[in-house]
Order: sequence, then structure tokens, then C-alpha cells
Amino acid sequence: MRILDILISGLGLVILAPLFLPITILLKLTGEGEIFFMQERIGRNGEVFKLFKFATMLKNSPNIGSRSITMNNDPRVLPVGSILRKTKINELPQLLNVFMGDMSLIGPRPLTRETFEAYQAETQKIIKTVRPGLSGVGSIIFRHEEKIMSGEDASTDFYIDVIAPYKGKLEIWFVANRSIYLYFLIIFLTIWVVIIPRSSLPWTAIRSLPEPPVTLKNKLTL
Repeated sequence: MRILDILISGLGLVILAPLFLPITILLKLTGEGEIFFMQERIGRNGEVFKLFKFATMLKNSPNIGSRSITMNNDPRVLPVGSILRKTKINELPQLLNVFMGDMSLIGPRPLTRETFEAYQAETQKIIKTVRPGLSGVGSIIFRHEEKIMSGEDASTDFYIDVIAPYKGKLEIWFVANRSIYLYFLIIFLTIWVVIIPRSSLPWTAIRSLPEPPVTLKNKLTL
């Protein structure tokens, strides 16, 4: 799959170059003038790498508020950043990480050490056997994670006690079921849910996904 990652990410970077230029200029002229946000994430075999994103939040956001967990209507998100996050455009610079070999196009979402350690030790061990992904099963199912983390559930405890355990099950499921077919299916589903965010197609297309806990069923698009 590494060859596919190189070919697709390289082609994507070439095609998206005209889009990156105006975004770069816009970010430079707004907010804090930062273009990229680079943050340490946990990768394959537990190796730490710098993940690239377009800057969408205050520069010091990892050290204030809910730290590496983003809530709904998070005050740390900049106005332009809000648009980039909703459209997932802020994630596109990670094609560089894919091209360089830090990540795959499809895999478990790369997390900060703080959020990664919310997983149980055995879950961490399994996830670290593969490259993290630009998208994946966990990314698709929790595409509205910021909205889920709202109201009375806008807390780090809710993330640690409810979201992290189920997300971990999804990532373990992915590692156990990896295939070329699933690779391309998740690419398709990623594009699909960006266009139609409220679609329940992922649950229809991948029927063997672990059942979500009751506390999440009404919050996920089933």
C-alpha cells in the first residue's frame, strides 16, 4: 500500500497546489499570521513525528483550555480556521506526511501523546503496528467529534470515558481487517461524507463495525 500512498499523495499535492496558494496568503493576512500548525503525533512503532495542518487555532491552543481536545464552538478556533475545519481543508497538508512516509492515506488517526494515552495499553500496542492515516474508520465515524463534544458532554472526562474506548475499538477493527478493498472503500467514504456530512452510508457499507455504546448512538450518524 506504500506505493499507492506515494502515487496518490504525490498526485494530490500537484493537483491541490493551486488551492494551497490562496489559502496560504489568506492565513498569512488573518488571525495570527501562521500558515501551518505542526504538532507532534504518535506514529508507527510509537515513533513521534510532526504532523502538518493549516493553522486554524490560536498558536498557543495546545497549552490552554481543553488542550489537545477540541470542543464544539471552541473559542480557540480562528474565523478562517472554522471554515477550513468544517470543509476538512485544514487536513490536506498531511499529504506531505503521507508522501514522506510518516502516515498512510488510510489508517488510525494519529493522536497527540495526551489523547493517545486515553486508549488502553493493549489498544495502543495494536494501533502502533500500522502507519496512522490521513483518514480512516475512526475519522469517518467521528467526523462530527467537535459537535459530539458539546453541551454537558463538552469535557475531557467524556472523551476519555466514552469516545476514546469506542474509537479504540474502531481502530483495532481496522487493523484486523486491513485490505486493498477497505483502503479504497474508506477513500471513497471519506469523500462521500465530506460532500454529504449527515450520510449514514459508512454504516451501510461497512456492516461489521463494532456496535457503539448507548451513550454515543444518538450522537453518531447511524
